[in-house]
Amino acid sequence: MNFIFLLTGILLVFGVAFLVSNNRKQIKYKRILIMLAVQILAVYFMMNTSIGLIAITKVGVFFEKLMKIANSGIQFVFGDMVNEGGFTFFLSVLLPLVFISVLIGILNYIKVLPFFIKYIGLILSKITGMGKLESYFAVSTAALGQPEVFLTIIKQIPLLSPKRLYTICTSAMSAISMAMVGSYMTMLEPKYVVTAVVLNIFSALIIANIINPYDLDEDEDLIEIEEKERLPFFQMIGESVMDGFKIVIIVAAMLLGFISLMELINVVFVGVFQVSFQTVIGYIFAPIAFLMGVPWAEAVQAGGIMATKLITNEFVAMLNFGEISNHLSDKTIAIVSVYLVSFANFGTVGIVAGSIKSISEKQGSHVAKFSLKLLLGATLASVISGTIMGIVM
Repeated sequence: MNFIFLLTGILLVFGVAFLVSNNRKQIKYKRILIMLAVQILAVYFMMNTSIGLIAITKVGVFFEKLMKIANSGIQFVFGDMVNEGGFTFFLSVLLPLVFISVLIGILNYIKVLPFFIKYIGLILSKITGMGKLESYFAVSTAALGQPEVFLTIIKQIPLLSPKRLYTICTSAMSAISMAMVGSYMTMLEPKYVVTAVVLNIFSALIIANIINPYDLDEDEDLIEIEEKERLPFFQMIGESVMDGFKIVIIVAAMLLGFISLMELINVVFVGVFQVSFQTVIGYIFAPIAFLMGVPWAEAVQAGGIMATKLITNEFVAMLNFGEISNHLSDKTIAIVSVYLVSFANFGTVGIVAGSIKSISEKQGSHVAKFSLKLLLGATLASVISGTIMGIVM
């Protein structure tokens, strides 16, 4: 039965992506099948072997320890404001991002992170058949997140064709940053977060190969990654602290606005239609959730969470998911959890377009033109990742 839902989920994604493809004749089916096979092998290894389970458990424990270390600074600054035995989202989930941002800055500074990104990207390009820039960027987004990741190819962005630009933007929206991993793990099971990070890299490139297929000449693929001017160590630490804090404030502000807006919409819907807005959008997304492998009895609830992520952001959806997950099956929890781990939502389209436009006005205009197709592609990538997760549950 899991294999049947693997087919239905993949066929759903392929059918929708094929309809909006820029060049259906140029779709590389062999390349897509190879990446799907790699995903299936990866998810089986991580979820069904002792080595894989130990590995993802160790990663989860590592980030849990990082969150505890970050909490020492939070306790010192906020003291009695922290609720003993309670849970404050801003303090427990968002503020640790400041420390994680500093850690990433240090790993960048001592060249550890760039080394792994570069060579994993090269290996990925051999597997996927994609350009070196696309593969480098796909790995970078899983570590750095946006908008910072665009700075790593700031000199290349003005020179990219619209097709290559679409691919890197899809990767940016389909991945998550390392700084967010610890926060997500406070709301979802760590093993699903780790698995999603791996799956999303390939899912984004699969979608790009269907919606946006193209070939590259060898000389066109050559790329030199821009080296940023090296700052003094403690200046770098200070900037990393501020970068992390900016993310915290931006996410907090968006949550304040979106959660309040969702509550307003719910009040209106309940008052007028006697049904919540989440239930309405849940019915719309229920067939998609079912084709991904979610049992039909839980498809409306799962669909409501999936739609909430698309309309608002993943944090709002994860918070809502936490309220209902105790009443859902393990399979639904696994599929929806992996689906939620990405930046695919309306707000992120604006962040991506704005980031590109700040580097190149012309390229920013290109991104604005294909923004809806970009959102569709990133959402379909999340559907692939969730579907793949379902086959091992």
